[in-house]
Amino acid sequence: MRKKDYFKISNKKFKSRLIVGTGKYKNFLECANAVKASGAEIVTVAVRRVNITDKKKPLLMDYLNPKKITYLPNTAGCFNSIDALRTLRLAREIGGWKLVKLEILGDKKTLLPDMIETLKSTEVLTKEGFKVMVYCNDDPLMAKRLENVGAVAIMPLAAPIGSGLGIQNKVNIQIIKQKIKIPLLIDAGIGQASDATIAMELGCDGVLVNTAIAKSNNSIEMAKAMKYAVISGRKSYLSGRMKKNYFGSHSSPKKGII
Repeated sequence: MRKKDYFKISNKKFKSRLIVGTGKYKNFLECANAVKASGAEIVTVAVRRVNITDKKKPLLMDYLNPKKITYLPNTAGCFNSIDALRTLRLAREIGGWKLVKLEILGDKKTLLPDMIETLKSTEVLTKEGFKVMVYCNDDPLMAKRLENVGAVAIMPLAAPIGSGLGIQNKVNIQIIKQKIKIPLLIDAGIGQASDATIAMELGCDGVLVNTAIAKSNNSIEMAKAMKYAVISGRKSYLSGRMKKNYFGSHSSPKKGII
């Protein structure tokens, strides 16, 4: 009997391998309902874009209790190390959060990561005691460098943020999985449930989804689909796929034929 298959990040265990973003929803209520439907235990929060201090305005915390779900502050919208470091230090001061997601963009058109700034910032944050989950490109060598400077999880894009194109480079994702010892999560580019399943079948430890849920025609049902897609893909990966064969193979016994 297989033991419990927990998702572990920085010595903390989770049952769900699906992380859900909190942006782009019509309102906080829809966001909260989608998160609940997804079964996610971690949600990302863009510190620069979400009201977390003004009690007169709607607060995400009123809909998603940070004592019951893990908040993952991120640096969405940051284009340099200075802004990213300031943002996460502010998150720590406000909420005491040390597990964070680092995202430093290099281009406003593609939203691809600036890996030089990202690597530098990961090292600084780690030395300051942060547990850094890192949005990055799908470069196996850079993934290993991020691990070496202290990242607790690598989060390569499947495709550009919000594109919904699905995984564009399966080979690199599999190489990264072989080269690093820390968790590997697909961060951006998931468009539908089958994309999440494929990510998990490749051996990824988890998947982060935001736009594919928030911008679907029915966010609650899509959140459920993502939940089961991740579970299905994980079970498929653990089960071990059959060997590929370029010729036909009988599915019934060859002996005892009438």
